[in-house]
Amino acid sequence: MGGKYRITGDKYPRMRRPRRRGKLILAATASVVALGLAGWGTLQLIDVFTGGDKQASAADHKTDCPTTKPSAPAKVLPKPAKITVNVYNATPRGGLAKQAADELKKRGFTIGKVGNATDEYDKKVPGPGLLLGAPSAANGSFPVLGTQLAGAVPKTDARKTADVDLILGTKFTTFNTPQSAAAALATLTEPAPAPSC
Repeated sequence: MGGKYRITGDKYPRMRRPRRRGKLILAATASVVALGLAGWGTLQLIDVFTGGDKQASAADHKTDCPTTKPSAPAKVLPKPAKITVNVYNATPRGGLAKQAADELKKRGFTIGKVGNATDEYDKKVPGPGLLLGAPSAANGSFPVLGTQLAGAVPKTDARKTADVDLILGTKFTTFNTPQSAAAALATLTEPAPAPSC
């Protein structure tokens, strides 16, 4: 053979077309995707007609929840009549302790001492009021009395008696309305909600 088909060197001409590997990879990928979709569709149909895992998971979920729904017991707080309140005026306004004591008495509290605050607190209570009592009052008398005066700050001291001091501060204007105080007290005493399943 001669002419343009003459072989020279150590390379030989290809007599067939090179294979297109791109088409082969694309065909393989398309077949894998088609098989995956067919399998997924089959599982969905099985779940639709048999109920699938949804019933089993619902049954498992129900067994985790108790059949009865216990809730935390309601907080037991003392009634206003069981709380003795000493009312002291730490403001420069005269007669404020007497007016506040009369209002608390109308609301059912037992009134103890009424007068001016000691030098330790006189004109040194910046807020509307200070609740002062034994450590045991923190979970009993303080929350009940605190419903009457928004912003009153609780503070414990070393006393052993059950009475509570209400020291009226410079920002004291008036007590909460009886309705809002009753609503706040009802919120304190209502039981905690049961855990949801």
